[in-house]
Amino acid sequence: MKNALIFCLAVALMPRLVLAQHSDENGRLKQLNLYQDTLISLGKKFINDENDLERKNANYAFIRVLVSALKMPNSFLYGFDSVKSINVINSPDNRFRIFCWHIQNNDGSYRFYGTVQLNTGGKLKMYPLEDYSPLTKNPEDTVSDNRGWYGAQYYKIIPVYNAPKPYYVLIGWKGYTAEATKKVIDVLSFNDDKIQLGKRVFDGNGKSRDRVIFEYNREVSMLLKYVPEQNLIVFDHLAPPDPKQKNDRKSYGPDLTYSGYKLKNGRWVYIDEVDMRNVPESRDEEYVDPKKQAAMDRASVKHN
Repeated sequence: MKNALIFCLAVALMPRLVLAQHSDENGRLKQLNLYQDTLISLGKKFINDENDLERKNANYAFIRVLVSALKMPNSFLYGFDSVKSINVINSPDNRFRIFCWHIQNNDGSYRFYGTVQLNTGGKLKMYPLEDYSPLTKNPEDTVSDNRGWYGAQYYKIIPVYNAPKPYYVLIGWKGYTAEATKKVIDVLSFNDDKIQLGKRVFDGNGKSRDRVIFEYNREVSMLLKYVPEQNLIVFDHLAPPDPKQKNDRKSYGPDLTYSGYKLKNGRWVYIDEVDMRNVPESRDEEYVDPKKQAAMDRASVKHN
């Protein structure tokens, strides 16, 4: 009799519990949508405002709002898809995601910001990324934690499981100066309760590296993509227009040949010549500078 009474009481309360959960979920989404609206506004400001101090102040406010948003329950499930000023990219296994963006300085250089959010299913766990690029003397030979990040805006995450310890390859764009830009192939791995950036898994082309960095003229574009069918990272081979400029990286550009890194036994082996006829035509999502995208959007609106 007692068990039957408890059962009847539970059945009677069930609709209320469902309604309460539904109400909580609606409230959570409403709050996250409000946070997203604020991030959209601040993002436009730190990209488009002509005043350097205003851009930086908007960025600091953006960081505070983003942290508040990520502290919301189940925030990992919220995509922030409408915030076009930043890249939000999930690892293919959904273990974590990376938020990353940049602020352009008046001299044409960049400073990068970001954080790694773990998919904990509960309390927020994240690693703020602090751009240490200006103080990193030999970035291809440097391993660091999140406080020594070689800042970049990532557009691809590649899990590598067939290694003694699994890790993730990150492919990204790294604006540099008014004359040159960079792209980077980096590595993220987890060690106990910490993250590690950089790992000596890139072999060949004269040496082994913790990460691979490409520097080239800002006026040209460079292909850097992952071909999953071949476990291959392929990229334009860069060269100066004149052999006399071999030490002037800001003069470099694609020479119409391709090189790559092939995954073998958990390491990436350099290939000097890649036959692009064997590479599928489909391209990865290329990074687009938000400032250039905003300019194109304004031009499109004006044209229409």
